[in-house]
Amino acid sequence: MSTLYDKPRIRICGDRAIIVEYGAEIDRAVNEKVRAMAALLKRSLPAGVEAVIPAYRSLSLLYNPLATSTDQIAKTVEAREADFRQAEIAKPRVVEIPVCYGGEFGPDLEIVADQNHLTIGEVIAIHTSVDYHIYMIGFAPGFCYLGGLDRRLHTPRRKTPRTKLPAGSVGIAESQTGMYPQDSPGGWQIIGRTPRRLFAPWREEPFLYQAGDRVRFVAIPEETFRQIREMEWQ
Repeated sequence: MSTLYDKPRIRICGDRAIIVEYGAEIDRAVNEKVRAMAALLKRSLPAGVEAVIPAYRSLSLLYNPLATSTDQIAKTVEAREADFRQAEIAKPRVVEIPVCYGGEFGPDLEIVADQNHLTIGEVIAIHTSVDYHIYMIGFAPGFCYLGGLDRRLHTPRRKTPRTKLPAGSVGIAESQTGMYPQDSPGGWQIIGRTPRRLFAPWREEPFLYQAGDRVRFVAIPEETFRQIREMEWQ
């Protein structure tokens, strides 16, 4: 059931930003509207607005307080509501992400299996059985928040986060799964690692995917991991 608000709720966030909320929960219909409104506003930024940042169910609009006001931005956003269905957004792609599960690449795979009363093979089979919708990209460049994790794999975060996870680590936290694009701290349960370089700022397209795309995980053996890693990271 859709949780779209009848009218967007606009909140002031400091002295240089407002948040426009379109729904109360993580919901595909809400996220589609967020993406459509982001595309519409980015195509022709309202006067004084410097950036439009989409999230799960809201947009953040960063603005110059010397050039516009929250009231004026709110009026502009509400006026463009009528046109959001005509917004041109990129057609979703399915991006395959190879993953080597378990062992040194997925030290928490057994934890996820044990907590959910599954075998390691069942965890891998379930995790690779669906395409995950990318709701948003944030936290770190290229870190995508994915929806659609099977309830059988829902697992709490680690009580003690690790201080450093290798780039490409694939993890589970509660009802979400995702990938760490760079070496970073993290508290997710790590079940595998991809050899793909998820974020490279020097590429024409720095990210392999964008919000609205779908991620499909594909299990690979360690030998294939090493081969892809050598090509991508040399």
